[in-house]
Parts: sequence; structure tokens; C-alpha cells
Amino acid sequence: MIHPDQWHPVDGLVLEPNALSAVTMSDRNVVVSAGPGAGKTELLAQRADFLLRTGQCPYPRRILAVSFKVDAARNLRERVRRRSGARLAARFDSFTFHAFAKRLIDNFRPALTGTNALNSDYRIVDRDRIEGEQITFGDLVPLALEIIETNAYARGGIRQTYSHVFLDEFQDCTGQQYRLIKAAFGQAPAVLTAVGDTKQRIMAWAGALDGVLQTFANDFSAQPLPLYQNFRSAPRLRRMQNRMIAQMDSGAVSPDEELIGDAGVIEVLGFDTEHDEAQALAEMIDGWLREGTPPSEIAILVRQQPHLVAAALGSALTRCGIAFRNEQVRQDLTAEPVAALVFNFIRVIADDRQPDAYAELMRITNRSSASDEEASRFDGQLKRMVSQSRSIVRGSTFRTGEPAVWRAVVHEFLQLVSTPKLTALSAGYQQGTRLDDLIEQALDAFDRELAVDGDAVQALRRLSEVDAIRILTIHKCKGLEFEKVVVLGVEEQLFWGPPTAQVSEFFVAVSRAKQHLVLTQTKHRDRPEGATGRWDESRTPHQRFLDFAHED
Repeated sequence: MIHPDQWHPVDGLVLEPNALSAVTMSDRNVVVSAGPGAGKTELLAQRADFLLRTGQCPYPRRILAVSFKVDAARNLRERVRRRSGARLAARFDSFTFHAFAKRLIDNFRPALTGTNALNSDYRIVDRDRIEGEQITFGDLVPLALEIIETNAYARGGIRQTYSHVFLDEFQDCTGQQYRLIKAAFGQAPAVLTAVGDTKQRIMAWAGALDGVLQTFANDFSAQPLPLYQNFRSAPRLRRMQNRMIAQMDSGAVSPDEELIGDAGVIEVLGFDTEHDEAQALAEMIDGWLREGTPPSEIAILVRQQPHLVAAALGSALTRCGIAFRNEQVRQDLTAEPVAALVFNFIRVIADDRQPDAYAELMRITNRSSASDEEASRFDGQLKRMVSQSRSIVRGSTFRTGEPAVWRAVVHEFLQLVSTPKLTALSAGYQQGTRLDDLIEQALDAFDRELAVDGDAVQALRRLSEVDAIRILTIHKCKGLEFEKVVVLGVEEQLFWGPPTAQVSEFFVAVSRAKQHLVLTQTKHRDRPEGATGRWDESRTPHQRFLDFAHED
């Protein structure tokens, strides 16, 4: 532990004055308004390091971070671990709103009564709630809110656990989510830090509260601390963003002298058909990869229905041998620790060039709480199993294209790791059949990818966030950044709805790019197989949005 005056930002990072104030604030709530690239995630990671290293968050108290997406929650958790080390980061809980609500339900489930009472082995399903047996994801926050608002023991428990609370991307907070935070911490001594950007408010359709940052500032007497610098995007991209900001929030426009420079690339590409678009983009992406751009630094953003809008592109990428992840299909499976464990094990035994996967496999399965003798014995058993499994899957009799044989090897590995160790990977695994369900989902996902070409290594590349480019919706890209970003289909038929929401979504999309932004539009898109709603084949470029790309 060090004195607060002795603390400095980790990795020699230089923070602008308001960011440094937000990071080191000791006893006052703060609301940070920051644009894309201002370093909101890094600010929270540095604040966690400050609180943990200086004892402002005293042991055994913890820090709670609540985000809106699994990717963002995991990114923040991993960044804190890199900044502060595993020992201190063990007291940092990073959840989505739904995961936080589920934690409350699991810990205080007996507080639910009447029609909301739940059995200990309740399940979470997509639809069709069954009293006592299963609920939907939409039920999680309301049930958690009922617990906190009606049960003093639950309120006391959560308030005694957390000394500090971080609220990420808070501009998208809904009414019920805000009520949950206010009920849990409104009268508590916990210090809250909320970060957000009203220019990136794109969840109004899902009930995001208008003016929630100001409401939070009023209700929690929070000090406003705006951040102005954009550390993410190259100057040419920042100038485009600045032209959009001038129309969205003129008070937040950056001075011209801060945006000088020729670095960065913006391309606007028009095509006759989606097939022309797909072929050109596949060749462009192949060129990027050959030049050394990591696949994880390339993203294809689609406003909606990427499994339909990007279907032709997916086919073209497959023909070029380029692995990609369609997040509409993959969803958040790889963010689950047990799924990542399964994939890393297969990766290690199927491919020699996987030192990072091997290190992560050893880290997750480490028996740190066991005696030295027990830990050493397990380590030896695990290494022998990995070696034997490698020999098996590379043997001449192993049918590499058949999912069943891979499943047998994986289940043997999981049996060695043991159910208690697997359950400890996440609090949610202790309830019902979620652990078994996720293992099955991970294996099903591997089976689907294996069926493409019978190559386990390529199947894992397509499932990987490191080895595959990503195709995802604008809503799922919040909080992420990439060297190369393609916004697919900047057309009136895709960007429709209230003008303010449209421009906010487009702003989120273009501001994900650090160095290279590509905007595409076509004159015609064939109705894809699987499309059920309206689909206009004739397309019109969204000229207002495309004009933002042109220098004055």
C-alpha cells in the first residue's frame, strides 16, 4: 500500500487534468462526460489501480464496475488485472447490468416471494417465463430491483461489500437500471464514478433515460468532469468526427489547432451490388492482413441484421480463407470463462503455435489455494494430459473432422479440472445447469465451425477474437476500437428512424476507427435467404452521412 500522493498512473500514462482528478477523487461522486477516444475505459482502470494500491478501497471491501456489454465488462476487468496485478484485481468485480442483477438474485433469492419466488435451480431462457422454474433476461433487473427495494439485509449486504462503484457508458442507462443503482447505493457511503457521452446515446429504443448523466449528477451530488482529448483516432478521422459533433453538440467541438495532421485514411466506396462490395472488401481485408494488420484490429460494422446484410461478404471472406466472427451468431459465448477454457484446451492440443493459449490454460486451472504438494501433483497431471491429448488428436486413427471424438477428449480434460474448479470460474456457474449448458454451447459452436472444413485449427480461428476479424452491430461495438473499420451499407434503407438516433449511431460507428475508416454503399442488395421483414433491394446512399467524410 502506498500514500495517495505517491501514486502515479500505471505505464507512465499522462492524464489530462480532469481525468487525473476523476481517477484520484477520494470522497466525492463524479460524473465524467467524454467523447470517443477520450480513454474512458483506461480512466476507470487507472482509478481502480489508485483505489486498490492506496487503500482507498480497504480490504476486504471491493470495487463494482457495471457496464452494458459483456465485451466492455471483460475488457475493463482484464485491463485492471494488467494494471494492478492478479492479487489486487481479485477485489474488482466487473459485470454487465444483467450479470450484476443475476448476482443479486443468486445471493438473495429467498427474498423473492409470491409469483416471483424462484427455485434454487431456476433457469434463464429467451422467452416464456415459468413461475418458480425459469425467467427471461428481461426479468433479471426487475427482480433484482425488487430484492434491493424490499429487503434491508440485501441492501446492507451489497453496501458493505462495495466501497466504490463504476458506471460505464452510463448515457444508455434505462429507468429500471437507474432505479437499481439508486436503490442499492443512493443512501450508501460508496463513492460512485459514472462515465458516458450523450453523443453516443444509441439505446433510446431500449428505454435509455434522456438526460441521465445530469439526473445522476443531481441525485448523487456528483461533480461533473468533462474530458476533451481524443487519444484514439488519427487527425483526419478526428476532423470527420468534429464535423459531426458540430451538428450534435456544438459546445463540444474541438479547436482546429488540435486536429492538425494528415495521418489517417477515410474511404467512401460505392458499388452496383452487394456481391461487388463483398469481393472488393474481401480483397482489401486480405491485403491488410498480408501487410501485417492483426485480424483482431479489423471490424465490419453493420447497423442491423449483420447475418443478412453481411451474408455476401461472409461468403467472399470464406472463399479468401479469411476467418471471421459474426457476433450476431456467436453472441457472447467466448466471454464466458468456461467456454474460453474449452477453446484454449482444443487450441493447445490441436496446434503447436499457441503459447498464449497454453499460458492462459495453466493460469485458469492453477491450484493456487491448494498445498504445494497438491498443486504440484495436479500440475503434473495436467501437463501429462495435454501431452497425451496432443498425441491422440495427431494420431493417424483420430478422425479430426468428427465432433464426437473432440468432445470425448474435452470431457476428459474437464473431468480432470473438476467441477468445483469450473464452478469457481464464475459466480453464475453455481446456479442450476448454467455451467453444463455453457460447456454444451461451446462444444456446439466448435462443432458448427468444424463442419465447415473439418479443420480444428481453422474452426478455432473463426471462433477466436484474436485470429478472426469481427462482424458486429453498431450497438455491440460500443467501447471497442480497431485499427481498420468498415461501416457496411451507409444507406437510407439501413440508417432509418429518428434523425438524432441515426446520427448518434453513425457517430459511434465511425469513432471506433483509429487509423482507417471505410464507408460503403451499394445501388442494389438482393433479398438474402432468411430475410422475413421488409427488404428494399434498390438502395439509396445516405448522402448526409457520407458528406461528413469529405474535408471542407
